[in-house]
Amino acid sequence: MSDSIIKVYGAFRMSVKMLLMLNSHIQVDGGGNADVATSVLEVRNLVVLKDYSVISSNANLALFGQGLLKLTGQGDAIKGQRLSLSQFYNITVGPGSLLQAPLDDDESRSLVTESLCESPTCPVDLVTPPDDCHVNYTLSFSMQVCRVEDILVNGVIKGSIVHIHRSRTVIVDTGGMITASELGCRTGIGMGNYSNGAGAGAGHGGRGGSGFFKGNLSEGGQRYGSADLPCELGSGTEDPYQSDGYVVGGGIIVIGSRQWPLYRLDNYGFISADGQSRGVQTLNSNDTLIGGLGGGSGGTILLFLQSLALAENSSLSVLGGYGGSLGGGGGGGGRIHFHWSKIAGGEEYVPLAFVDGAINFSGGAGSGDGIHGEKGTITGKKCPKGLYGTFCTECRVGTYKDEEGSDVDLCKDCSFERLPTRARFVYVRGGVTQSTCPYKCISEKYRMPKCYTPFEELIYTFGGPWPFTFLLLCIVMLLAVALSTLRIKLMGSGCSYETKNSMEHQDDQRFPYLLSLSEVRGGKSEDTQTHVHRMYFMGPNTFREPWHLPYSPPAAIFEIVYEDAFNRFIDEINSVAAYEWWEGSVHSILLLLAYPCAWSWKQWRRRKKIHRLQEFVKSEYDHSCLRSCRSRALYKGMKVGATPDLMVSYIDFFLGGDEKRIDIVISIQKRFPMPIIFGGDGSYMSPYNLHNDTLLVNLVGQHVPATVWNRLVAGLNAQLRTVRHGSIRTALLPVINWLTTHGNSQLEFHDVKLELGWFQATSSGYYQLGILVVAGGCTLHDLHHSEYLDICDTSSRTSSSVAENSANLDEDNQSHTSHVFSRKKITRGFNGGIINEDTLKSLGYKRDFLFPLSLLLLNTRPVGRQDTVQFFITVMLLADLFVTILMLFLFYWISLGAFLAVLLILPLSLLSPFPAGLNALFTNGPKRASLARVYALWNASSISNILVAFICGMIHYVIISVHSLEKANIWHSKEDEKWWFLPTILVLLKAVQARFVDWNIANLEVKDLSVFSPDPDTFWAYESVS
Repeated sequence: MSDSIIKVYGAFRMSVKMLLMLNSHIQVDGGGNADVATSVLEVRNLVVLKDYSVISSNANLALFGQGLLKLTGQGDAIKGQRLSLSQFYNITVGPGSLLQAPLDDDESRSLVTESLCESPTCPVDLVTPPDDCHVNYTLSFSMQVCRVEDILVNGVIKGSIVHIHRSRTVIVDTGGMITASELGCRTGIGMGNYSNGAGAGAGHGGRGGSGFFKGNLSEGGQRYGSADLPCELGSGTEDPYQSDGYVVGGGIIVIGSRQWPLYRLDNYGFISADGQSRGVQTLNSNDTLIGGLGGGSGGTILLFLQSLALAENSSLSVLGGYGGSLGGGGGGGGRIHFHWSKIAGGEEYVPLAFVDGAINFSGGAGSGDGIHGEKGTITGKKCPKGLYGTFCTECRVGTYKDEEGSDVDLCKDCSFERLPTRARFVYVRGGVTQSTCPYKCISEKYRMPKCYTPFEELIYTFGGPWPFTFLLLCIVMLLAVALSTLRIKLMGSGCSYETKNSMEHQDDQRFPYLLSLSEVRGGKSEDTQTHVHRMYFMGPNTFREPWHLPYSPPAAIFEIVYEDAFNRFIDEINSVAAYEWWEGSVHSILLLLAYPCAWSWKQWRRRKKIHRLQEFVKSEYDHSCLRSCRSRALYKGMKVGATPDLMVSYIDFFLGGDEKRIDIVISIQKRFPMPIIFGGDGSYMSPYNLHNDTLLVNLVGQHVPATVWNRLVAGLNAQLRTVRHGSIRTALLPVINWLTTHGNSQLEFHDVKLELGWFQATSSGYYQLGILVVAGGCTLHDLHHSEYLDICDTSSRTSSSVAENSANLDEDNQSHTSHVFSRKKITRGFNGGIINEDTLKSLGYKRDFLFPLSLLLLNTRPVGRQDTVQFFITVMLLADLFVTILMLFLFYWISLGAFLAVLLILPLSLLSPFPAGLNALFTNGPKRASLARVYALWNASSISNILVAFICGMIHYVIISVHSLEKANIWHSKEDEKWWFLPTILVLLKAVQARFVDWNIANLEVKDLSVFSPDPDTFWAYESVS
């Protein structure tokens, strides 16, 4: 049809294959006769209306088809008193098109709604409609869309009672609308009252708002219907005298049914069943304004469906109408109900609705003093366990629901008593249905079910911290007993280590260092008779400042050497004593990586250097500087020796026996005053000590018996071992007092006196301590008149002045300056000075930047009970190992980077104390004390690894604290704050272990406790023992 009009009076029935209408009309006029049959238009394939094409009937109208029904655009419409569209596979309502039933006049609307307005029951055919999709007057709907697969609404579907039945999908596009607004009842069960100008709003899902005008109050309409399955029309209000018109409530929109729910409803537009608002003013008979009518109540939207999508800017609304001017009350809100057909639970759960649009069910606003209408209701089908609310969403994380219902209060909080401190409740698909809410640890690093770290899991496997500690302590004690028993069985008791064969081994009991090269050769009596002078190397024997000899021969040997040849010898031997650059480089690298290895490397290179010096003097150098032909020929005029700690080396000069001048022989026999330089440098690894070799004993034995001298050396070494260079000013005072009370008081009987002094000062500020042995009745005050004053040459004076400055002798103490320089002459060419209580305060020393380590590395006095001390060292050693392993286990859990940092900064330091300790405990012989000192070095070096552990732990703590603040649902576990516990225990173990090691070293080095006796008589009572 094109530009055509078909008019039918009565009813008609038409069946065609295809109906295409272009600007055409089909008009059916039933004449207002209720007996007129329903007009039926049956189209098998396609129905298209275009360009203002309209099919209308003032009676019942039905369209049947098997294809597409499309209203193309603006002005296209299908209207009827009752309208049924069925059996199409698709209905498209284009923009500006209209599907409407009933017609716009009040009579048509009243004819459809009259039977339902006063009925309190829900029409059965709206909830369970018949399957035949036929139109008759007994059905409740005004418009029915039945057995249509897909419905696309871009225009308007309008009706008092709209029912979409047995459809698959309904899409209300942007600009589209399905509406039953203002198409409900004029009166109804919730009709609003009107009295003396006060009009109240109608009620439905919510009570209507009361009207108020000039002191008159009119109650709002009542609530009615069921919120669980609503299907009522909204009520209206009217003037009892019908002089002021009326207000209509909202209609009913039902989509789907119980048997045939809609698969999906996508709403991008509007679906509404709002009540009517009173927009005009109300006049009295004399044309004066009076209170207006109240607003109509919202209708019903009943949806039987499986899924819903409300897009942004879309809406579902059953709003109450606004009250009329001058006190009209607002209409109550309507009812919306979602009857979900299939609510899957558990793992099969899928969200039923995606709501980004608006769902409005509030009451209308009152005018003036009129009251706002109450809000309506929005409900859904009862949700199964785990789901709640209108849309049956999952209960929030941390709650559970173990009964059916939609109330949010049914989602109960999970019990925190069963939740570990490092866990959080987790999302469960379909919600949690039991009181035992599932949870997971806040990090995958924690282990279920208690969310322990691997370290804590290990602890709680054995019952918790205290049982685990007790078990670990028992294991440590058992292993310590086993190791101690094995040590005693293999090596004997600590008290049984005695050597009795030689004086040298007796000295080693006190200081079991490496034997000096001179001791290895032994000392012959003829060497003592021919010995002229001992010339000490200067410097600390380090890679930066190796040993070196001063130029110009000392006065004591001036007559037995050629000065020029001697100076050439000095050049050669100084070059031999110097270290290669790579030796210092290796030491620097080891110093950064592992200090004990650096110390061992330095000692090894020092030992090699001693052997090299000895070999050079013994076989390579031709002794051309000696005047004696016999000495040059036999290579016996000079010998190189060193103290066992490799800190002091010297060259002994001997007569060859063919000297011609008798006065030389006589003068060299007067060897006193004789300086003796201490070994060591006042450090933990090399304490000060007086090395007592055979030659020295024989030389001093000319005045002092060997037993007295050996006892004196033992007592002096016992005092010197506790002197630290960093605190030398205070530490030397007891040594000076001891020499006065114990040493010189006994030596006076042999006409010998000892003075403490400093010698061999270098330009770098390094100097060596020693004693000056004065014998033969010579005193310090008359020596400057003797022949020894002439042996101090210009070079020694120059070096003495440098030494004075480098040693920081106080320039303000002018009263002692001349006395000090006179004592430099007394030392027979050695630059230095006497140390007493007056000069001690001006004695220079280097600041110790590692002073805190002195709390761990400290030379102490012996305490005895060697086996007990070694047993406790074994206990500490095993405890240190176990705690170290546990700490590494803990930091490996924190992160691999933290584990590697703790283990490798410094490398080897953390795990080396255990093998070093075992090596020291299970080694027999004179090296036990030196190995114990290496063990102590490893123990102190491992503090660096513990400091790294504290740094890594702090970083970890800060990270997890920030992370817990960012995620409020994850609280910070207090157990994570205990990471410091193991490093702290390890520091305490290191400190206790270090003190036991210091006592053990003291016990090994000093067997005779009587050397510490404060009473001189008691001290000298054990003279024969030494």
